[in-house]
Order: sequence, then C-alpha cells, then structure tokens
Amino acid sequence: MKTALISHAECLGHVTPDGHPERVARLEHLLNALEPLDLNRVSAPMAAEDDILRIHPASYLAGLRAAAPTDGLRAVDGDTWLSPGSLDAAFRGAGAAVRAVDMVLGGDAPNAFAAVRPPGHHAETDTAMGFCLFGNAALAAKHALDHHGLSRVAVVDFDVHHGNGTQDILWEERRTLFISSQQIPLFPGTGQAHETGAFDNVVNIPLPPGSDGSHMRREWETHAFPRLRAFKPELIVISAGFDAHADDPLANLEWQVEDFAWITAELCKLADELCEGRVVSTLEGGYDLNALSASARAHVQELMKAAR
Repeated sequence: MKTALISHAECLGHVTPDGHPERVARLEHLLNALEPLDLNRVSAPMAAEDDILRIHPASYLAGLRAAAPTDGLRAVDGDTWLSPGSLDAAFRGAGAAVRAVDMVLGGDAPNAFAAVRPPGHHAETDTAMGFCLFGNAALAAKHALDHHGLSRVAVVDFDVHHGNGTQDILWEERRTLFISSQQIPLFPGTGQAHETGAFDNVVNIPLPPGSDGSHMRREWETHAFPRLRAFKPELIVISAGFDAHADDPLANLEWQVEDFAWITAELCKLADELCEGRVVSTLEGGYDLNALSASARAHVQELMKAAR
C-alpha cells in the first residue's frame, strides 16, 4: 500500500492579506513538490460538525461562523484572518485529519500526510490564533480515541513554534502524550519544560535560538523517544511544521532538509516498533516556499519508505 496524501483545492480558498506569511502559495508550492511522488491521492472530505465539537465548544464554532465575511477579509486576532473561503478550507483540513486516521486505522493506508491549510496547532479550545482555526492534530488524536476506541495516542510536534493549541486541548486528556520541541523564546510564549500536563502527559523541549539539527537530534533522543517508548502509543500523530529550517523568515533555528528527514524516519521507526507503523501527519508551518517544499517532500519520502 502507498502513503496517502490527503488534500483539497478548497484549502487554497483561505486567503490572507498581501504579505502575510501563511499564504495560498505555501500549499501550491508544496503540492507541486509532491506531484512526482507515487502517492495515494485522496480528496479531503468536509469534517462533520460533530468532529469539530470533539475539541472545540459549539460557541466557538458559532463565533467563527458569525465572524466569517461574505467578501473581503476580517481579522480574528492580530495575525489570524478569515476570508469567504476560510471556513470551508478549515473544515477540509479537519476532515483530512479525520480521513487520515480512518484510512490508517482501517488498513487502507500504512501512513498518511494531510497537506492542508490553514494550519491548526495554535488553535486553543476556544481561541483562534497564530494563523489557526481548528486543532487538526488534536482532532486526529481525539477521533482515534473516541471513534476508533484506541487507548493511547501520541501527538508529536516539531514545528518551530510551540503547539499551544494542541497542548491546551489535550492538557487533561490522560489517553494522550503530547511531545513538542520549539524555539524559546518565540511566539506564542508557551512551551517551557515545566509545562507537563494534568497527568504528566505533556513533554516540552525548548530549543535555543541559533541551535541546529544536531542539537535537536540530541534533545529528541534524550527527552522524546524514551517517553514515546514508555507510553506505547497505538497511533502517532505528527504536527509537521517546517519553519525550523534555517531559511525560514519567522524563526531562528538552523535545521536543514536532512534534519526533517531524520526526525520523520526516527518517528516512523518508533511507530514500526510500537504501533504497527501507524502514522498520521498534518501540515503546520513553514514560510519560506523553497525550504517548505524541499522539507515537506523529504518528510513525505520518509513516510513512503516506511510504508514499503
């Protein structure tokens, strides 16, 4: 079986102001980079409202719908915007996460990558922020637990910014382990090592500005991989952000393409050891178009190798 690539053209309908880093071109460039690869291409469905309500209250969803413009753009906060196509794009992104879990747990794909936007890991339980509307990675975990009946799901996040939204949504979810590395200090200001969740189910790995891939590898080998082995997840969900690349304009880490390949390969090895290779990955950040495209391609190629 092939790695599933789940996306939808409506994810291109989320429009942001000129000069905004989270722009349509991100997904266009990424999909172009993946075009030559032999993948099982799947159209992302719209998430059901009940899917969204697994992780966000009805009042939050109603507020987004009330704020969505029929034309032009509207700011949700200082850097998060809605256009007429934004909610459809967000529902497709959430639907891609759900479909990825269904395919992997149903035996229709060994692993899957959701190439969607807007990203999701900054969306807290009742707050849209950091370019994000729905918590896609947290939804994938909750869907696997509540719909498929899994007992333990790990969510790992290597985006350069802390996944504060995922942490917030899963803080009191003892069936999950959330592991996140991030540059500190940097937006959103969370992600310190002392933030460990209500049930010691959160592991944060702060990375200093200017640190490179070799530093990251040591930190993950020391702090992340042993916790994953001890937790014994039945599924690994990846928040795959590529903005730790040295060329990214929004941060100050020095990762290279091979570092994203390495961390993906290591996570796939752990998945093979712990949970029959079951991995679901969803796109988060990455704002230099060339670095994003090359890094995401390397990520997907490692998923493909693991699927053989």
